[in-house]
Amino acid sequence: MKRFGFHESPVLASRPAFWRARLVVIMLMMGFAALAAKALNLQILSNEFLQRQGERRYERTLVLPASRGKILDRSGSVVLASSVPAKAVWAIPEDFHKASDAQVSELARLLEVKPAELRQRTQDEDKNFVYLQRQVAVDKAKAIQQLKIPGVQQLAETRRFYPEGEVMAHIVGFTNIEDRGIEGIELAFNDRLSGQPGSRRVIKDRLGRVVEDVQAVVPPVDGQNLQLSIDAGIQFDTYTALKAAMKEHQARAAAAIVLDARSGEILAMVNLPSYDPNDTSARTGQALRNRVVTDTFEPGSIMKPFTAALALDEGKITTRTQFDTGNGRYSYQGAVITDVARNGNGVLDVGGIIQRSSNIGMTMISERLSSQSMWEKFSALGFGRAPQTHFPGMVSGRLRPWQRWRPIERATMAYGYGLSVSLLQVAHAYTVFARNGDMVSLSLLRREGEPTSVQVYTPEIARLMRGMLEAAAGPDGAKRAQVQGYRVAGKSGTARKIVNGQYSKTKYRGSFVGLAPVSDPRIVVAVSIDEPSAGGYYGGRVAAPVFSDIVSSTLRRLGVRPDAPMDSLVAVAEQGGRTQ
Repeated sequence: MKRFGFHESPVLASRPAFWRARLVVIMLMMGFAALAAKALNLQILSNEFLQRQGERRYERTLVLPASRGKILDRSGSVVLASSVPAKAVWAIPEDFHKASDAQVSELARLLEVKPAELRQRTQDEDKNFVYLQRQVAVDKAKAIQQLKIPGVQQLAETRRFYPEGEVMAHIVGFTNIEDRGIEGIELAFNDRLSGQPGSRRVIKDRLGRVVEDVQAVVPPVDGQNLQLSIDAGIQFDTYTALKAAMKEHQARAAAAIVLDARSGEILAMVNLPSYDPNDTSARTGQALRNRVVTDTFEPGSIMKPFTAALALDEGKITTRTQFDTGNGRYSYQGAVITDVARNGNGVLDVGGIIQRSSNIGMTMISERLSSQSMWEKFSALGFGRAPQTHFPGMVSGRLRPWQRWRPIERATMAYGYGLSVSLLQVAHAYTVFARNGDMVSLSLLRREGEPTSVQVYTPEIARLMRGMLEAAAGPDGAKRAQVQGYRVAGKSGTARKIVNGQYSKTKYRGSFVGLAPVSDPRIVVAVSIDEPSAGGYYGGRVAAPVFSDIVSSTLRRLGVRPDAPMDSLVAVAEQGGRTQ
């Protein structure tokens, strides 16, 4: 076999062509150039675009919620609404699918939903964030965390808590899942309560964990606390008295309001049926209606003092003017107007008309008045326009233009038919009799300074009407309105309700509105019982006792000294024993 030396090997002796070496070098240089161009494109030319894309995937702006302000009663010591810690439970669908059926079932039980609902919410694995439930109580959230379910995470948040429950429901209202007010004070003063949220720009990983901050933190500005005019004790007493009356008379609904006649502050406002604002399932239906401000009704006889005061103020009548109301039936403008008294009331002066609640007497007074003057006075009293209290749901009621009033309509409006009002409007209007003929402005927030007022009647007329209203709430009037130890004044009203366009013969609304103590009025109280079906339906029977209970407890809570003579105290006590 022939052997070749090292230098004689044909393979080793051959040399690559020069052009091949150059080609390799050129290709290497082109590769490096391509890498350099790509790096240039990524690091410089497309840097902003790629950064935006990265931010879109991993950078998040976290909202730093402001602490919502508390709602307090007038004393500042009773919390009506506050924010408490809670958790938002969320899941990563892709990881959640690894959870066992037992884990999902236990989670569903804690969240009070069906397991199938949780599976349905997390079926889209392309999502990386799905809320399972918001505002979960802390103790329940802790139990969920101990389950160690794959993909289930929690976020800190707050929820509103209402310690007074259904007693304060219609005043305080409630917030939605985003902590925005949607009823009551929570809605009316949402901007002041909610404050200004802050922000934090961060980068998160796929599990939702914060990796780093990429921007300076903007701190939140907490909401303001609100101190209401409501007295928690008076509110509770009013609620208790109204609930007992509603049960006794098997009424469809009931409402009451207590005003401070000096400051115009609303001390209590109760509506029944009510609801628990802490229970989201209870926030539905008729229970949500704040009947004091949203429901209108024909007031009936509680309007009579305003018409009588107008006639006295204009000099159309005096306290000595006599009216023959006859046997209780009076033909007027093609209609027959009747009085409740079985055999009529005979001859009455204006005080007797108020005390006996004579529709015929009010019709005769209305004949001496013009439609325009009645309309102007009713408008000045706030009827036909919404009260200015910055509370949601205020209604204006109905007061038609005076040009379209016929004489019979002027007569019916004189004794409370043909117009509609809210209970708040009536209580507000009665402040003219509790004061010197001026109507004070209302407030749901505690006032520091003096309130404004509008003069409606002269001080002399206001004093005259207080005397007449005291007689109307006395032993010969709505005697169930009397309060042991205090002189009270007020007027009952009983109005038929309109059903299918006609006045019903079976459905009524009984009301009573009054003030106390007469010697130096401090409060105005208005009560309405809607469709009582047991124990009578007249306002003096169903609403006056509630007025008495509320006035008694309120004046004692306010520390108002009794102003009734001792002999009247004994009389009232004896009468109370006979009539209750």
